[in-house]
Formats: sequence, structure tokens, C-alpha cells
Amino acid sequence: MELRFTDEERAFRQEVRDWIDANLPAATRERMASGRTPTKAMQVDWQRRLYDKGWAVPHWPVEWGGQPWSAIKRFILSEEIQSTPAPSPLGFNCNMLGPVLIAFGTDEQKKHFLPKLASLDLWFCQGFSEPGAGSDLASLKCAAKRDGDHYVVNGQKTWTTLAQHADWIFLLVRTDPGAAKQQEGISFLVVDMTTPGITVRPIITIDGAHEVNEVFFDDVKVPVANLVGTENRGWDCAKFLLSNERTGQARVGASKERIRRLKLIAKEAPGGARPVMEDPRFRSRLTDVEVQLKALEMTTLRVLADENRALSQRKPNPASSVLKIRGTELQQAISELYVMAAGPYGLAAPNDPEADGRNEPDVAADWQTLAQATYFNWRKQSIYGGSTEIQKNIMAKAFLGL
Repeated sequence: MELRFTDEERAFRQEVRDWIDANLPAATRERMASGRTPTKAMQVDWQRRLYDKGWAVPHWPVEWGGQPWSAIKRFILSEEIQSTPAPSPLGFNCNMLGPVLIAFGTDEQKKHFLPKLASLDLWFCQGFSEPGAGSDLASLKCAAKRDGDHYVVNGQKTWTTLAQHADWIFLLVRTDPGAAKQQEGISFLVVDMTTPGITVRPIITIDGAHEVNEVFFDDVKVPVANLVGTENRGWDCAKFLLSNERTGQARVGASKERIRRLKLIAKEAPGGARPVMEDPRFRSRLTDVEVQLKALEMTTLRVLADENRALSQRKPNPASSVLKIRGTELQQAISELYVMAAGPYGLAAPNDPEADGRNEPDVAADWQTLAQATYFNWRKQSIYGGSTEIQKNIMAKAFLGL
């Protein structure tokens, strides 16, 4: 494939930049530029602006709000959003559940949910991991028993990201405990978070943030109409969803923005110290990360070019595992470089996504206090969405036939 951008694609990139500059609220821009996560209100407001523009879900079919664009144009939009930086459309809605409903959902489910997912009128969270089922997801025990026109759900999910904001949750549940294989007997449900019997408890992470949660289900009644796909075949939906999630975890645009900012930071000399950019070891590591990031960008474009085939065949693309591994490794490497640049000034500080800004540190100095917090928090990236070890197993089976 041709890996140089055409004149039309470069013109589109400029169109995207101009639109973002004219429409991204200043408060959101400042918060994102400082390295903090957007508040819920900022996320919702920005995604609705993208939705009104027709840019919230360009990778979806046109009939559901997508755009008849090439994979390259979709990549350009995503890269520009990340590199501004601005909030990306909520991944749970747009990159995970939406494609699953398009591939496996009923017509009624598509009509009801897809517009609300794209506009963020409904905020979904992901109910996959359990205390005893993380990377070994197929061993999950959260159970759903059929009772007439409802399932009754009992069990627990954990590490449920942003469940405190969610209106709905999509769940993997065990509907046939006697199935011969772990991957069999699992079903995929969507559940209203206001349903009686659901309890959300916060988990405060090492950087002081309330990002993840425990979610408990006690005799929660879920209409059978909320089953996505076929009963006991939810693992097919899960594999398809995780493939889309892993593709999005490359985050090339976000890494480019962080490197651009890191170069500016590394030329500074806090407290009169020698700028870290003068350290040959730092420059060598930074150059190595940039080269690897360029290679990841090329690989991402190749995978995205094959995305339509995967969607039409309702099959996961194993190449997404390559993007997941390299993308998370590079993001972790960049976080290490920030810690090197911060030195003794990088004291860990909370990264509360809902902080109102009244007592927050000066934006210009936030990078120092957030450097260590981000470094510790991002250790999770090589675990969630399927650990690096799991991804290597997938690649060995898919590419090498092992």
C-alpha cells in the first residue's frame, strides 16, 4: 500500500485541524494539554460536537452515522483529535459495543442503541473482568439464569472503568455452567445500570484517581431482549470486541503529542539544573522511541486498511494484537522519559478526572507532578484489554500456526 499522504488527505488533515481549533472549548484544551483526563461533562460536550459534525463514529456504516471514508482519512481524524489533544470519542460506545451491535445485534437493538452510543446520550461501561477472571477471561463466573422473559444475573465484575459515570453496562455472563469448554456457555448482555440489585464501589488507583470500580449484581433482572447475539455464543462477540479495542490502543496520535511536549520540556532547566535534553542517554532513548512510533504508525495504517474485511466477516483481526503490544509498550516508554525529565521534581500527585480546577497546580508545572503518577498508572496498559502474554499467544497461533 502507498504510505505517503495524498494532497487530498493533507487537505483533509488541515480541515480537521481548523475545525478542532474553532470548536474545542478552551477549558477542555487546557485540561488535556496539562496531561489530565477530561471531566465527564467535557467528554460528553466534545463527543456531541463531533456527533453533530458527523465525525463521532466515522468507522461505522453510513446508515448508522459513519462516513464513506478510506481507512487513511479515519486515521487522520483520530490522530488529529489525539495530538491536539482533545478527548477521543468514548471507546466503550464507539469502538467496542457499537461495532458488536452492528455485527451481532438485532435490528431493534441497532435502532435503539446505536444513535445513543454515537451521541453519548447513553454512556456504557465494560463488564468483563472479574476477581478470578482477568487475562483468563473465559473462566468468568458471573452467572445469568433464564427465568421466563428475563435473565437473573448474580456475580461480580472488577476494574470496571468509569462505571461511576455509566448509564448502561455490557456484560459477559455464564449462561451454561455445564458447557464442555470454558469459552462455551457465555452470553453477552447489555444492562441498565439503574436496575435494582446493581452496586458500584470505587477502587482508588495508585495515582489517587477514581478511575475503576467493582460492580456487584444481586438478583438483577435483565430482559431477554437485551441479549446480543446468540445465547451461549457470547465469546464470539467478546473476541470481536477485544480486537477492536486493541486496535484503538495503539494511540499513535496521543504518543506523538506527548513526545512533542516532552521535547519542549526536556529543553527546560528547572531549578537551574542542566536540561535533560543535553543528556546523551536521554536523547538516545527518545530517538529510539520516535523511530519505533513511526514503525507503529505504518503498521496501524496497514491494519486499518484491512478493517472493513474484519467487520464484514464478523471476525477478530489478530493483527490488532501487534498494535496492542507495541502501542502500550511505547506509551509506557514515553511515561518513563517524562519521569527522567522531571527528576526529583516529579512527586506523585492525584490525577482526579473530576477535579474542578479551583485548587489544582499551575498548568505549566502539572507535567512534573503528574509524571510519576502517570508512570505508575500506565503499568496497567500491558495488562488490560488482554495482557501482553495473551497477545503473544494469539499471534503465535494466528501467524505461526503454533
